[in-house]
Amino acid sequence: MVRQYRYIDFRDREQIAARYLNGDRVADIAAGLGVTTATVYRELKRGETGELDRNQRREYNPVLAQQRVQENFKRRGKPAAANAKGGVRVGN
Repeated sequence: MVRQYRYIDFRDREQIAARYLNGDRVADIAAGLGVTTATVYRELKRGETGELDRNQRREYNPVLAQQRVQENFKRRGKPAAANAKGGVRVGN
């Protein structure tokens, strides 16, 4: 079996936020997105605000998660647009 890796985009982050706030299980969210549960857990940690949501779980903010991803891309010196689309930088 060949694994297909991809970056989670902002629409995926919004879907994670809505389903997580709705009380869905992480395994169900992961299945809906076609990613592993570990990927969703990492994403929830990335967008954690430090507060609790109405379900008494750690609150997730997709905007904060997206900002952190963009900061990581910038810090690593790779263009954010190519990374967000899963592209490869050619040249230099």
